Amino acid sequence: MNPYVSTGSVSTVTSNIAGGDGRRREGGAPLDSLAPATPLSARVITCRLLGFVRPHALSFVASFAAAAASVVLQLAVPLLIGRAIDAMVGAGGVSFEVLAPLVAQLAVLTLAAAAFQWAQGYCVNRLTYRCVRDMRIAASDKISRMPISFIDAHPHGDLISRVVNDVDQIGDGLLQGLSQLFGGIVTIVGTLAFMLSVSVPMAMVVVLATPFSILAAALIARVSNKSFADQQRIQGRLGAHIEEYVGSQRLVSTFGFGPRAQERFDAMNAELYTAGERAQFMGSLSNPGTRFINNLIYAAVAVMGCLCVVTGAPAPLTVGGVQVFLSYANQYTKPFNEITSVVTQVQTAYASARRLFALLDAVEETPDAPNARPLHDVRGEVDFDHVGFRYTPDRPLLHDICIHAAPGARIALVGPTGCGKTTLINLLLRFYDVQQGRIELDGVDVADLARSDVRSRFGMVLQDTWLFEGTVHENIAYGRPDATREQVVAAARKAHADGFIDALPQGYDTVLGEGGGTLSQGQRQLLCIARVLLVDPAILLLDEATSSIDTRTELQVQAAFDELMRGRTSFVVAHRLSTIREADCIVVMRDGGVVERGTHEELLAAGGFYADLYKSQWEEA
Repeated sequence: MNPYVSTGSVSTVTSNIAGGDGRRREGGAPLDSLAPATPLSARVITCRLLGFVRPHALSFVASFAAAAASVVLQLAVPLLIGRAIDAMVGAGGVSFEVLAPLVAQLAVLTLAAAAFQWAQGYCVNRLTYRCVRDMRIAASDKISRMPISFIDAHPHGDLISRVVNDVDQIGDGLLQGLSQLFGGIVTIVGTLAFMLSVSVPMAMVVVLATPFSILAAALIARVSNKSFADQQRIQGRLGAHIEEYVGSQRLVSTFGFGPRAQERFDAMNAELYTAGERAQFMGSLSNPGTRFINNLIYAAVAVMGCLCVVTGAPAPLTVGGVQVFLSYANQYTKPFNEITSVVTQVQTAYASARRLFALLDAVEETPDAPNARPLHDVRGEVDFDHVGFRYTPDRPLLHDICIHAAPGARIALVGPTGCGKTTLINLLLRFYDVQQGRIELDGVDVADLARSDVRSRFGMVLQDTWLFEGTVHENIAYGRPDATREQVVAAARKAHADGFIDALPQGYDTVLGEGGGTLSQGQRQLLCIARVLLVDPAILLLDEATSSIDTRTELQVQAAFDELMRGRTSFVVAHRLSTIREADCIVVMRDGGVVERGTHEELLAAGGFYADLYKSQWEEA
């Protein structure tokens, strides 16, 4: 693992290499949103969600079996109640001999139904949260396989929202949907069978009126679907804004951008409120609408049942029989009411699933060649052979770059901002692949090597620092987790970081906050340098690695770097030209091409672009 250095989260480690803020640098890819060209249909989403359910088929079957047992037991209760009513009709006509066993049976059925209902809830929860876990793992693995260009081009807050918020919403929808689905299916089939056994004509009244309830729910769901999709999309944008705002709080405060940032937040929050209110309102119409229709059905059954008792037409019924039928009619319509009561969660889940699957369907990084050659003893010879590259098709960045670095050579890359220096590092590490020419490592095209194998040979320190929440020891040993305390201390001593580390409350066991906590910028940089020194890489990549350190410490650390670079190939991206005077070759870049190359003395004697840059820095000093 390489000790890459960046400004904040893991996602911004790579972002800094391509441009620091994930938007543009040296022609970087523009910020874009992740959205499928054709939205997935509900049927496709359902099939793909079932794909996450399939590995947990045992919990699925157990949930359905428990729901079926609970519903069947509950459906038997009205029959017993009907018999009890018939045993009590008429003054002095109560038959306690009949009632006593019926009451005992009712108690047993009720307790058994409650036990199976608990078992169903347990199995559904177990199934749902395992699916949520699998979705998060799939999303995290997907992001790790995405090319750096994808990370550069998409707001990090939106990606986080897809992995965290959207998966949570899918979990809520699964939990509510499956809970209602299992019991609902058995309830509808069971009550229909019992109603047909009691009275076919009355059962047909219920069945023929049911499509009106379904049609009302379907129409409302279709209208509200877009509102739920807008709600999740705006929520992703809001998450991206907050992530950006919190991560750049110092700059926001320094430039007085707080009020404007708050205005942007308020605008997006108001937009989210409007979309959410519209979605919730439309979704909330579904349950009252279906309940209204179902209550009409219940009233029609009650009227028809009374007619059957009084007239015997169209079929004779007892008072107990009417009560039984009314109970079944109520239970028959109950699943429709319950399903529509959770339509908001289900629609939100489907909108979130579209966003999650859009991430899972994104084009991954081109896989390594099947016959990728292994790297063994790396000598450190690097060749850029007529390399050309562009981030966007209409904007060329690098053209005809030819650089040769012999094993152990120190190559300095200099030039104005935006000329392509950092992009060369991107290409060398295969964060991006060249579009013309080739890059060779020890005479082998890096395209023929595994990316992980190539990157493991490099150690890199950037101008910006990245430290994670953990101990000082863990931060230094990031690239070598198995390093001993003695090795970590030795690396810190070489980086001249041991002095301030020993002054910390728990020394190397002091827990640092995210980004380094209260450490100064220079102290953070020293820890990052110690991290690279511990890895002891074959090739070094330094991008203004000492720019945040005071002059005296810089001289000490530069001496450590000199020792580390001895015998190793090194690429140094520098703006302060005084730091690269000892380089074996200084490559001067301008407008995406190499305009000069040579030693410091040779370039000064030539009196070209490098000499002008060098003189301008001395004049500024």
